[in-house]
Amino acid sequence: MGTFDTVKKNLEERGYTVRVFAAGAEAAAYLDGAIDGKTVGFGGSVTLDQLGLYDTLGKHNTVVWHWKQEAGAARREAMTTDVYLISANGLAETGEILNIDGAGNRVASTLFGHEKVYFVIGRNKLAPTCEEALRRARNIAAPRNAQRLGKKTPCAVRGDRCYDCRSPERICRGLVTLWGPMMGMETEILLVDEDLGL
Repeated sequence: MGTFDTVKKNLEERGYTVRVFAAGAEAAAYLDGAIDGKTVGFGGSVTLDQLGLYDTLGKHNTVVWHWKQEAGAARREAMTTDVYLISANGLAETGEILNIDGAGNRVASTLFGHEKVYFVIGRNKLAPTCEEALRRARNIAAPRNAQRLGKKTPCAVRGDRCYDCRSPERICRGLVTLWGPMMGMETEILLVDEDLGL
């Protein structure tokens, strides 16, 4: 049985289009062919950065990413693009997709406003249950992201788990759990049999 057999079935039963790729380069090539002549917004994502999608898609699309452009303006502009790309902090085999956010732009764009949203998710994000996916998002992804951003939160300093802190530097301000694709917005999940992102 493949790495993604169970979650693919469960995601499809929830209404998602799901594709499985052996490597990130294959997923990037697929997106390069699928997205053309569009405005494309990017959510903050080490996965998307690792795959070089900003440069690749920028050759034949208008791309907007607050990691590559002035952050405030880019976050707002990305909210109105045709297509939005994002990853996940946790994915449950049962089909729930979890993301924790600080500014809210990433999670907001998974909920409304685009013609299509693509999630690119590596195998390291997969957990057996929604509870385990949340545990992964809070205790693995969030501390690593806080460290990457140079924050002085307890999770970043200790690097071991979430402390549910009240630090002004806290990057965990909101949690979105998707139980299925939002009405009126096509959502496609790209599962990659490779460790990607944090």
